[in-house]
Amino acid sequence: MTNWPIVVTLLLIASGPVATTHPLVDQTKKLAWAHRVDEAQHLVESARSGFQGTTQEWLAAVSWMSRGASFVGRWDLAERYANEALVGSEMLLDTIDLDEDFYLPTALGAAIEVMGKFYARTSRSRAISFFEEQRERYLGTSIEERIQKNYLLLSFEGKPFPKLQTTNILAEQVLDPAILDRKVVLYYFWAHWCGDCRRQEPILERLHQEYSGRGLTIVGPTRLYGYVARGRSAAPSEELEYIEALLSRRHSFKKWMIVPVSKENFLKFGVSSTPTLVLVDRESIVRLYHPGEMSYNELNNAITPLL
Repeated sequence: MTNWPIVVTLLLIASGPVATTHPLVDQTKKLAWAHRVDEAQHLVESARSGFQGTTQEWLAAVSWMSRGASFVGRWDLAERYANEALVGSEMLLDTIDLDEDFYLPTALGAAIEVMGKFYARTSRSRAISFFEEQRERYLGTSIEERIQKNYLLLSFEGKPFPKLQTTNILAEQVLDPAILDRKVVLYYFWAHWCGDCRRQEPILERLHQEYSGRGLTIVGPTRLYGYVARGRSAAPSEELEYIEALLSRRHSFKKWMIVPVSKENFLKFGVSSTPTLVLVDRESIVRLYHPGEMSYNELNNAITPLL
């Protein structure tokens, strides 16, 4: 297999870094998701000599190799490539700001995620400490939510649900604490641009119809992203109107689901994946923390014992 070229065009614009897609990163990512780890490793190693020193594109490809190995439980490979991506990314940060680069957040975020999962195989406490250290190190960056997500995956269930930021709520609604008192609460963190969220919503509506009379409440925190349909930039007031109209068109959510709007909630609850679902029992103890979609049966089986 031939080596990939190392020339990548980087364009920096006001809204952030943009890059042409890099074939090595793209192909390694595809092979990782397909669980074709041996092919991914051959691809990466055949390209190694074509890279003069460490580049962000190289590290992103290596980080996808580490993720692919973790997907299939080949933790020796996962740890080796994650460590390479982690060390290389830290070296680049001496000369590059993390969020001024296109590929560096991918490389560093994935490396931290895989290394933490590697530690968790033998020591949950070591993994939790590792994620805590990395979260503090990268506070305020684009990978903070991703690190927090992995920290919460190991530590959140069985803990009291922390206070939700409810200063801004869609459509002038009010989240009265009495609404949640002694209720089973499903928190549905979502984004207006998220296709996975659209698939999740009919399931939530069905659960509301079936169980709201038995003590289930669904709360739908979201946040502003600075744009609306087709990525068009929008002021906060316009984006809020867009979200409200979207909910009205898609479902009856606007009638019964309280929607707090806060970036801080997404940081606190590690919402780097949308949807993220958090299920809380009648004592306000977290019983489920799940980044990503869930089926009706999965949610139903988690909710009904708590009712």
